[in-house]
Order: sequence, then C-alpha cells, then structure tokens
Amino acid sequence: MPRGQKKEEILRSELPPTLPLMALRSTIVFPLGTIAVQMGAPENLALLRQHEESGLIVALVVAGSDLEDPIDPRSFVGKVGVAARVHERINLPGDTVQITLQGLRRITLEDIEQVQPFAVARVQGARETPPDPAELDELVARTVAAAETLAELIERIPAEVPQILKMNVSDPGRFADLAATNMNLRIADKEEVLQRLDIGQRIRFILSRLEREVARARVMEDVKKQTEVKIEEHQREFYLRQQLRAIQSELGEADPNEKESVDLLRRIDEAQLPEKVAQEARRETERLRMLSPASSEYQVLRTYLDTLLALPWHARSANDAEISLEKVEAALGDRHYGLDEAKERIVEYLAVRKLRGGDPNGPILCFAGPPGTGKTSLGKAIAKSIGREFYRISVGGVRDEAEIRGHRRTYVGAMPGMLLQALRRVQVKDPVIMIDEIDKMGNGGASGDPTAAMLEVLDPSQNDSFVDHYLNLPFDLSSVLFICTANNLHDIPPALRDRLEVIRIAGYTIEEKVEIAERYLMPRLLADHGLDPIDISLPDAVLGHITARYSREAGLRTFERSLASILRKRARAKADGDTSTWVIDVARVEQILGAPRYAVEEAEKEPEVGAVTGLAWTNTGGELMTIEALRMPGSGKLTVTGQLGGVMRESVDAAYSFVRSRAATLGIEEVEFREADLHLHFPAGAIPKDGPSAGIAVTLALASALSRRPVRRDVALTGEVTLRGKVLEIGGVKEKVLAAYRAGLREVILPKANEKDLRDVPAEVRAGMAFTFASGMDEVLRLALLSDAPAVPADRADDDGDLLTLPFDDASRGTRSERRRERVQQ
Repeated sequence: MPRGQKKEEILRSELPPTLPLMALRSTIVFPLGTIAVQMGAPENLALLRQHEESGLIVALVVAGSDLEDPIDPRSFVGKVGVAARVHERINLPGDTVQITLQGLRRITLEDIEQVQPFAVARVQGARETPPDPAELDELVARTVAAAETLAELIERIPAEVPQILKMNVSDPGRFADLAATNMNLRIADKEEVLQRLDIGQRIRFILSRLEREVARARVMEDVKKQTEVKIEEHQREFYLRQQLRAIQSELGEADPNEKESVDLLRRIDEAQLPEKVAQEARRETERLRMLSPASSEYQVLRTYLDTLLALPWHARSANDAEISLEKVEAALGDRHYGLDEAKERIVEYLAVRKLRGGDPNGPILCFAGPPGTGKTSLGKAIAKSIGREFYRISVGGVRDEAEIRGHRRTYVGAMPGMLLQALRRVQVKDPVIMIDEIDKMGNGGASGDPTAAMLEVLDPSQNDSFVDHYLNLPFDLSSVLFICTANNLHDIPPALRDRLEVIRIAGYTIEEKVEIAERYLMPRLLADHGLDPIDISLPDAVLGHITARYSREAGLRTFERSLASILRKRARAKADGDTSTWVIDVARVEQILGAPRYAVEEAEKEPEVGAVTGLAWTNTGGELMTIEALRMPGSGKLTVTGQLGGVMRESVDAAYSFVRSRAATLGIEEVEFREADLHLHFPAGAIPKDGPSAGIAVTLALASALSRRPVRRDVALTGEVTLRGKVLEIGGVKEKVLAAYRAGLREVILPKANEKDLRDVPAEVRAGMAFTFASGMDEVLRLALLSDAPAVPADRADDDGDLLTLPFDDASRGTRSERRRERVQQ
C-alpha cells in the first residue's frame, strides 16, 4: 500500500487478527504518522529477520520500563497500541536496523499468543468516541493558541506547527495526534494520549499539558530576561567605570578606589595600632586596592578593616589608681540595701586593684545567688562608682563557640564574637563587662564548647592576648573588669569555676524586703504608674504581709509584681477621678491580690506522727520540704515516692537501717518491721530531688511513724546521716536558714560541723533564732521526737557536750509564746 494513501482507505483496510508485537521505549508513532526508528532490542531484531517481506504490519506499544529491564509481553494485554506498516529497512553498524514506521490505526491488544523469539498478539481495531460538538471548538482554539505561544517561547518547536494544527481542525482525532507528535511531549504523556479513545478527553489532556508548558516557558523567559538585564547592567557599569577612570586620569584626579585606600592608610597611622595589628591592616588595605568595588571580596575586606579600626586599642575610661573606695561604698549603699558581705568583698577586691596600680592579675568576680537578688544591678553600681562604661552580655543558652570567639572570615556574614562587639560599642578598652547567666551556657556539641572558650577570656594570665577568630589578631582584654553572675555554681565546669572569685548572695529577709520597698521599689513604681506618694499609703505591716503571704522567695521580683498590681488598681481609680489617699490594709491586699499563696506559719501546726519539716537548697534559694511517713499493715516493704535521685534513695535506705538498729531504744517492736509497710513521700512530686542533706529528716520521719510518736513541727532540720548515726556537714546553710526564717520558724537543727557557717547568716536573723548543733542522730531523736504528750524536753543539753544550743540574744528571743505573738503581729 503506498505511503500517500488517504486516511479513509487506511482506516477501512482490514487488519490480520494476529500481529507481531514491537515494543518501543522512547517514542511512538500515532495513526497516519511516519517515524524513523533504530531497532536494537533482540526480540525486535528477531521479528525483523523472520519477516523480511515488504509492507510488514506490526502492533506497536510503548514500553515504559528502563532500557535494562526485560519486557513482559503479557503486561500489554488490554492496552491500546498502533498498527503500523514497516518501510525502508537500513542495516547499521553495531547490530542495529533502522526502519520507517507508518501508523495505520489504533488497536486493542486482546491476548498474547506467542512470546519467543518475539511476541505475537491477537488484536482488534479500537473504536474511538467522538467529542462533544458543544465544547470542541473552544478546546481546539485554546490548543492552537497554546501551541502558538510555545512556538514563540521555545526554540525547539518549529514555527509551522500551529499552522499544521489549524489545517487539521476538521478531524479532531488527527488534530490531537498531531499536537502530541509535534509539541515535544514526554513519552509518558504521549502514551496517555494514545490510550485515550475518547477524543474529547484526549484533547483536554493535551491542552492541560500545553498550558502547563506555557506557564513554565514564561517563567523561564522572565528569568532569562532578568539575567540578561543584570549582565547588561554590569557590563554597562564596568564600561562607565573605565570611562570615568580615563576621564579622571586625563584631569589629574585620583581614582575613588585609590582615594579610599589612601584614607584607610591614614586612619591606620592615626589610630597608632600595635605593630602586628598595623602591619596586618596595611597588608589588607593593599589587597583592597587591587580589587574592584563590585567584587564580593572587596566588601568583606572593607568590613574587616572598618571593624579593626573601630576597636578601642588604646582608649580608656578611667585609671584604676584613681578608684575612690568611699565613692564605691556610697554607690553600693545608695542602690542596694543589705548584702553587707557582698559589698565588703567588692570593696576589698577594688582596694587590691587600686593598691596594685591596676594590675589585672587577680580573680574574676562571680555573684552567685537566686534570681531577683540584685546581682546585675550590683555590677552596674560598681561601674558607676569607679567611672567606667558598663556593658552586659547575656550568655544564657549560648551553644556555639563562635559566639565568644567570633566566626572566621571565610564564612558568609562572619562577625566578631560578643566580647569584641561589646568593646566596639563602649569604645573603651577598660569597661565593666558583666557576663550574665554564665551557668546556663551550653556545654559543647557540634559547634564547639563556649564554656571552654571562656577559659581564656576569664583567665587574667591569658586574656592579654585574646585572639578572636574574625579578627585573627591578639587583643588585650586584661584591662576589662569582668563580673559574672550565676544561679547555680554546680552547672559551671570546674575549670571555669576555678577562675572565679565567688561572692554568694543568699537572699533577703522579710525585714530587708520591707526596707527595700520603702527606699527603692515604691518610689520607682509610683513614678512608673504615674502616681504621687500622697495617692497611696502602704504601712510596713502590710508590706511584710505581702512578702510573707504572696512572695515567699529569696529575691524581689514576685514582691515587686505584687506591689505593681496594687498600684495599677490605684492608677485606674485615679484615672477615673478618685483623688483620695488609699490606705492599704490586709483586707484590701487580699481583695486585690486574691487569697494568700502561702500559709501563715508552719510552726503553728500541732506536732504530727511521721511529718518532719526539712530544709532544701534550690537554684532560687532555700525552701522548706515536708517529709511524710505513713505506717500500714503489710509485710515489711518500704515505698519511697516523690521523684528522688539516686543519692537521696540511698540516704533513705541508710536511715531505715539506722532506725531498725535503734528499735529497742525507740520502743519499736521487731514485729513492726515484718508486719508493717512504710510509705515515705516527699511532696511536690513533679520536682526532681536529690542530695544527702535530708538524711536526719528522713530518719526522724521513719522513727516517728514506727514508734507512733509525734514530731515537733516548730523546728526545721537538715543534715546528712550515716549508718552509725553520725550527722555530717552539709552545704547551703545560709539559704536554708533564711528559708526557715521567712517561713516563721525560729528553731533549726544543724550538723555540729556547720557551726562555722552561721557567720554567713545576717545578724538580725541570728538574733531572732535558736540553733542546735548535733553530731549524732540520737541527740536529734531526743530533741525532736516527742513522747505521747507533745511537750518539749526541758533539758536540751547533752552531758558529753555533743549537743550544743546557741540561743543568740536570748533577751530579744523571749519565750515561745512571746515569739509566736511577735510573728503574728508581723
């Protein structure tokens, strides 16, 4: 049959019931189309060798698998293919045959009758569904428009393709096949076109693909135009710059780039930089001179030189020899009430620096204490008193070493570390730099260990040649007065903690908070809320009630927020026209702040069996910790709850063993340990607890529960206990004693080895409390474990002197009933 025969004759021609199957991987020929294909697959070559006659008709299908994957002919059953006639065979090198295929019509593969050496399929002519005439014209018009747009935007699509499509709009099926053939669709899309027998759906599918390609081509065209514009702008700028240089050269004017380099060299000479720093600056300036201002390296070098020249290499704010200790004491006293020990240590530290002529080889101060106790403001007061600039760096949460040492210049957006940035802002080399929250720095990871980088910064013997990664030059930090703050010293690595002179700030008593409120807080809060002193009156008793019942903490922040809440109510009333003076009493406080958050006093409760008031140390100061023990019938099991750590659990085991060894002395029958269960609980179960200092409290609670004898609740106690009943030294005495004092307790039992730590407790607290020092657990049991009647033992002194009671200022302490009355009045 000739290649130019008409479509009607091709479609009316009868097809054999079986046809050899030829699978094409990268292309397909549609009906009435012609294509040249090179055959190299073994099954296709076997088919062509066996049928060498002219006009061979084959069944074409699309094999979607990779070239290396074998083809399963049975997978094509039920799919649509194309019956095609083979023309013009040409043998090529490499066992390859090029043939020309002419598509005849769509066929459906019903079954595979032969697989080897090539597949033979039983086929039937496919019946196509004509499109809906109502929507055909619109689909065709949109398809032609998309083809015209693509022909304009994409060079590989011939310009005559839209005209070819217009010439075949009368035959929708042929129109769709021509569009799929000439618009360079992917082979998967061509197969989808082949499979669709509904001509309307076939055209819609082609239209969706063409419109998607139009959108993509327009984006690419826009990007191409923008790129060309930028290239043209750069070329234009370069050309104009060359012209400008030529004009300036003819006029005898200097090159702007050269002028900038000369200006930098002048600034380097005027800055009187250290020798090595000046050499590096000049070398980088010469490099800058050789670069074009449009170069990215030019901007990096210029930023580096600006940073280097902005640092205070010689500028000073004060001379250490001129430190006035009287001025320091006055400044600390004006801004802080109490904290006598901390103030004394600060003055001593500055006195040493003054006598040594500003010699920096001394320790670094570290204020350690709970939040809200004035650590940061102490640093500001020091800077003000010695006439230096102050800058605060918060390192809480810093996890990257580069935050301290800076980034190397090879990184995009590199900058110096926190320290050099601080010096650049204050513009002096001897400021007071406060490193806040040093205990909350990250402890290493993929980005390095910032605490290790701090070792060089805070070592006076090393920081005179601190090298920042960005600067890559030594900078002298020895003139900087570093002051650190921390809440928990245990979170600071030992090597870093060894470089710090720790000044502990335990917290404030109720009396101190009241005085601070009158001197500092109320004047500032009144100004912040737009009030005058005559607008509101807060007596001392009310201030004491607020701090005792609403803000029982070591610091002042909750206390300050409570006062601010009251002042906001007064400000609202004044804004509404109320000009009277508010006199705040306890009832008004509870009306504004709500019900009190804390009980009046733990000591007012009656003695209980199995309940002991212990003392604990936390990051926010000391806290009371009630330990509860409960006895119940059982089999001798001991249950411990309250989210305890390993050390505290071992302390519980040691306490239980000691109580069992003293069963006869305590009047506990041996059968109790076999027929009774004990449950020991530490309230606030959501908070982790650990440490051995609750040992004597745990022992006392177990002894009380097993002996059924009540425990005094007006006494707080702390100390570690051994299996032999020895009471060992513990830490945090000052914080724990202040916690007991804030809670209204006036008697505390401490280990005898901690007697020396009482000097850290404020004098007014010592004067209002009684301290008992015990070296053995037997003394603690005799003192705190009552008989059936809750009477306090008359004789609290031990014959061998192991038990020591120090009633500081007995006259001021008075009897127990008098002390209770005093506390109620407070």
